[in-house]
Amino acid sequence: MTPAPPAALFAGLVDDAAVFPPGQAPLPRALAEHHEHRAAWYAAMVGPLLVPASGVGELVTLAGGTPVGVVVVARPGTPAAGVSAALDATHGTALDVRGVEIGWQADWRSLPFADRPLVLEIPRGADRDRALADVRDGQQEGHAVQAKLRTGATSTWEWPDELELARHITDVVQLGISTKLTGGLHHVVRGDHDSGPQHGLLDVLVAVDTAITDALAPDTDRLAEILGERDPAVLAAAVRSWDADRTDRVRRTLTAYGCCGVTDPITELAELDLVAGAA
Repeated sequence: MTPAPPAALFAGLVDDAAVFPPGQAPLPRALAEHHEHRAAWYAAMVGPLLVPASGVGELVTLAGGTPVGVVVVARPGTPAAGVSAALDATHGTALDVRGVEIGWQADWRSLPFADRPLVLEIPRGADRDRALADVRDGQQEGHAVQAKLRTGATSTWEWPDELELARHITDVVQLGISTKLTGGLHHVVRGDHDSGPQHGLLDVLVAVDTAITDALAPDTDRLAEILGERDPAVLAAAVRSWDADRTDRVRRTLTAYGCCGVTDPITELAELDLVAGAA
C-alpha cells in the first residue's frame, strides 16, 4: 500500500463555508451539518464554521448552549461597526470566535477588533502589493494577521488564473507571511467544473511547497505550470513523499481555505488514499 502524507497536512485545512456561495445553505442547516462534520471520521480536517457578521445573532440563538467554533466574515467594504456589533453579540454565548475575516484596509490596526486573529482579503490593482507588505509588517509587529486571496469567481471577481495565483503564492513565500484562500477549491485537481475553471487543492499544496523550496530563485511560471497540472497521480505522488518538516512548512504558509462543500475535497482525498476514510 502506498504511504499517505502526514495527517498534519490536512488537519484543520477546510473551513466550513456552507452558508456562502455557491452553496448558500440556510444557517440552521449549515449548523446542523457542521455538528455532523465535527462528529465524523474526517473531523480533524474540518476547521471552524464561517459565518457572515449579519448572521451572528441568528447563530447565537440556534447554537443555544452547544459550543461552536466560528470565524466572523465580512466582505470588503463592510462597515467596522457591523463587525464589532456581531462580535459583541457573541460575548457570554456558546460561540467560540476563532478570528475575523475582512477586506484589507490601511487602518486595520485601529479597528476595535484588531486584537483578534485577522485575515485580510487582498485586493487586486494598485493596492495589492501595499496590502501584502502591510500584512508582513503586521506579522512582524506581533499581530495575528494573515492574507487571503479569493480563488473562486463571483459576479464581481474574475477567476484568478494560474499565473495570478502563482504570483500570490510566490509573494507570500517571499514576504514570509501566511495566507488563506477562499472559493472555488472544491476539487483536489485543477479542472473545469460547474461550467467554469477551478483550481485544485493538491495543485495549490504542491505549488506552495515548490515556492518554499525555490525561495532563493522563485519561478512564477513554473508554479503556474504546477497549478495547471490535471493528473491526480502526479500530484498525489508528490505529497506522499513529504515528511513532517516539509508538511509543517507548507501549512505554516497555507493555513486553511474556505469551502462551502466541506466533504467534496475530503472525499476525493480519500479516493486517492491520501487520507484514511471511514472504517
